[in-house]
Amino acid sequence: MKTPHLSAIGLRRALRAGTQRVLAQSGALNRLNVFPVADHDTGSNLAATLGAVLHGLGGLPPGPVRRALDCAAAEALDYARGGSGALLAHFFQGAAEAVAPDGRLSSAVLAQAVAAGASRARASLAEPADGTILSVMQAFADELQAQAGAGVLDLRACFPPALARARAALARTPEQLPVLRAAGVVDAGAAGWVALLEGVADYLARGRGALPAMARYEPPAAGIDVVPGDPDTAGHGIRVECLVRADGVDRAGLKAALLALPLSHLMIEGSRRQVRVHARLASPARFLEAAARFGVVSGQRLAPAAERSNVVAIVTDSGGDVPEEARAELGIHVVPARLTIDGRDHVDGVSLSSREFYDAMRTSAELPRTSQPPPGDFRRMFEHLLTQHEQVIDVSLSGTLSGALQAAAGAAARTSAERISVFDSRQASGAQGLLAIWAAEAAQAGLDAPRILAGLDRMRPRTALYGVIRDVRYGVRGGRVPRVALPLTRLLRLFLFARNRADGRLGLLGGLWGRHRLPERFARKVARRLDPARCYRLLIGHCDSPAEAERVKAALQASVARIDRIWVMDAGVAIGAHAGPGSLLISVQDYEPPQP
Repeated sequence: MKTPHLSAIGLRRALRAGTQRVLAQSGALNRLNVFPVADHDTGSNLAATLGAVLHGLGGLPPGPVRRALDCAAAEALDYARGGSGALLAHFFQGAAEAVAPDGRLSSAVLAQAVAAGASRARASLAEPADGTILSVMQAFADELQAQAGAGVLDLRACFPPALARARAALARTPEQLPVLRAAGVVDAGAAGWVALLEGVADYLARGRGALPAMARYEPPAAGIDVVPGDPDTAGHGIRVECLVRADGVDRAGLKAALLALPLSHLMIEGSRRQVRVHARLASPARFLEAAARFGVVSGQRLAPAAERSNVVAIVTDSGGDVPEEARAELGIHVVPARLTIDGRDHVDGVSLSSREFYDAMRTSAELPRTSQPPPGDFRRMFEHLLTQHEQVIDVSLSGTLSGALQAAAGAAARTSAERISVFDSRQASGAQGLLAIWAAEAAQAGLDAPRILAGLDRMRPRTALYGVIRDVRYGVRGGRVPRVALPLTRLLRLFLFARNRADGRLGLLGGLWGRHRLPERFARKVARRLDPARCYRLLIGHCDSPAEAERVKAALQASVARIDRIWVMDAGVAIGAHAGPGSLLISVQDYEPPQP
C-alpha cells in the first residue's frame, strides 16, 4: 500500500519510533561526542529534547500536520538540551513554517519542510561547521528534494534513498572535521540525527509494528514557573521564600494552593524532588502553611518587598556566580542550568546542595553532566519580568562556552525583542556575576537599558576571572583539558593557572608549583597583575574548599591596596563541573560606580 502523505497522528508515531531509536543509542552517542568538546552528553541531550517533543504532541488533539509541527517546534524550543537539542529545535521551527496551515505532509511538502528546517538550523549558529549534524541534515534534505523533483509521490519510496544519503554524509564527517578523524569517530549529533531517521523509516515501512511497548514519556524536568498574581494586591509588602522537598512535589497542586492566597507575585523553580518558591504577599504564615501541605518546608526567608520596581530588570543564568546577599539586595534574577547525576535531573542551585554536587563528582562512575537552561525557562522569566518592568537585560555566560546566550536570545525574540536585551558577558563564574551586579546597581540608580548596556561594554574588559585547578583529572574526564596534562601535572606537582581571554574562552597562563601555601601564592599572583592606584571589586569562588577560600581572601586584603567590596562564595556547578573539587577562583573588576 502506498503512503502518499502523513497525517498529524502518523507524524507523532513516526517521531515516537525515531525517538525510541535515539533513546536506545543514547549511551553510544554520548561516547562518540568529541566535538565541539568531549563532554559526552549529545545522546542524552537529543533524547531529552525529543522526549519533550513527544510529551507535548501526546496532549495535542487531532488536527492538521502544521499544528503538530508547531507544537513540536514550541516544545523543542522550550526544553532543548545542549547544542544538539537547540539545533533540533531550530530544525522543527523551520520545518513548521514551511508547511501550509491546512497542508498535508506529502513527499514534496516533506522535502520543502526538511530543507527549510536544515536551513534554519544552520542559520542559528554564528559559525556553522561542516562535518556535523548540519551537513547530514542538508544531505537528507537534498535527496528528498531530488526524489520529489523526480515525481516520487510515495513517502515510503522517497525516504530510503534520502536516509542512505544521510548515512553516507555521516560516514564523511571525519573527513570534514580533524577532531573526529583524530578520535576515530563520526559526529555524535549527526549520528543521532541518522538514528532518528532510521526510526522514522522503520515506521514508514512497518507502521505500528515499529512501535514496541514502551514506558510513557515523563514531562521534562520542571524549571521555572512564574505567575504575576493579583494586581490588586500590589501593595503587599513582605517577600517570602522557602524550599519544599518531597519524593514527588505536586507542582500543579502547590501552585493552585498558593494562588488561592492574595499575592502579587509567585515564582516556583526546581525539579520534581525539590522546588524553591518565592512570593510577595501580606501573610507569610498562611503562605508557609499552604506550602507545608506539599512537602517538608525549609530555608524560610522573609524580607520587606521593594516599594517600587526598577525600570530595568537584570537577569543572569547560573553560569554566573552571584552572592546570595547581592541577589537579594539588588533583585537579580537567575535562570538555573540543568545537571544530570547518575541519570537523575537536577536544577542548579535548587535540587541539591554544593556539597552534594562535589561529593557526586568524587564518587560517581560518570561525571555530572551540565547543560544550559532550556529556552523556555528564559521565556517564562522574561514574560514575568515584563509585567513589572519596562525593560529586561540578560547578562549571559560567554557565548563561546555555552549555548545559554543563544537560548536567551531565542527566548527574547519569541517574547519581546524590542524590550529585552541579551548581553554576552564573555565571562563565566564570578566575573559574569560581577557584571550582573554592576548592571543591577545601575538599574537601581535609575539608568535606562541603553545606558546600562553601554556601561556593561565599558566594564567587560575591566573584569577578569582567574583560577587555579587543583586536580586536572576532572577537566580531562570532561573533555576540556588534554589527556597529556594529567601525568605532567602530577609528575611535576604543577597546578594550572588560568584566566579568561578576550573572546570569552579560558586560557592557561602557566602554573603554580607545589602545595605549600597555594591559596596565598595564588592570591598574590593575581594581586601583582592589579594596578595599585585603581579600586577593585573581588569575588572569590571555591569548589568545596571554604577554608582555603578564606585564606585567599585574607591574602588579597593584605596585597590589594584599594578594595571596594569582596565576597566569598561556593563556585557554581557550571565552572565546578570542569574545574573540579578543590579549585579556587578569583574574579576581579576595576570598579567604576554607575553614574545616574
